Amino acid sequence: MLRPRLTLNALLGAAALATAAVASPSAALDPAVTRASTTAAVPAVTAADRVLGRADAPVTVIEYASFTCNHCAAWTNETLPQFKARYIDTGKVRLVFRDMPTAPAQIAATAAGIARCAAPNRFFDVAHSLMSGQAAAFEKGDPRDWFAAAVAASGRSQEQIEACMKDPATSQALQAEVEGAVAAGVTGTPSFFVNGKRVSDHSLEALSAAIDPLIRTR
Repeated sequence: MLRPRLTLNALLGAAALATAAVASPSAALDPAVTRASTTAAVPAVTAADRVLGRADAPVTVIEYASFTCNHCAAWTNETLPQFKARYIDTGKVRLVFRDMPTAPAQIAATAAGIARCAAPNRFFDVAHSLMSGQAAAFEKGDPRDWFAAAVAASGRSQEQIEACMKDPATSQALQAEVEGAVAAGVTGTPSFFVNGKRVSDHSLEALSAAIDPLIRTR
């Protein structure tokens, strides 16, 4: 059984190590930082990405999100089920989830670390647990049960999660996603790209307007 206080302290400690090299969310999302560099293309999808849907889907939607972002939780809880039924389950779209931690930084990094360190086929189970439990955790003001539920959904033991989060490769991967997001002009979460093009409105209607013409032309 997970010991709540040990779980919180150990996971926060692991997250601190995992995020030591990552730019703080406030810096990463500072428009001045973004304006200071030339906006680049959103990074291409690789084998390291967390993907929901068929690899050969004609449309790729990339989502930059944070597990402490209430708008991200709302999209996952309210819009994703409809989006999944319409596009992912029908093989039309693959959804790629990328981390863009937002305040409170250490809490967001811990949540991201647990999800990243889950068993390969359990990432989206952990993401669902974190997004669905976010409001209750924030209302309670104590993330221990929230983290414990995410670990329980991960297919890994607490010890395996902690070891993974202390691995330099974990911080390097998170660093790369944050840098890629900032370079692509991401200034808030959730942010969506449809076949590489930014969609400013994350409603189902706006995403459908960007996706449907790409499907019809095939």
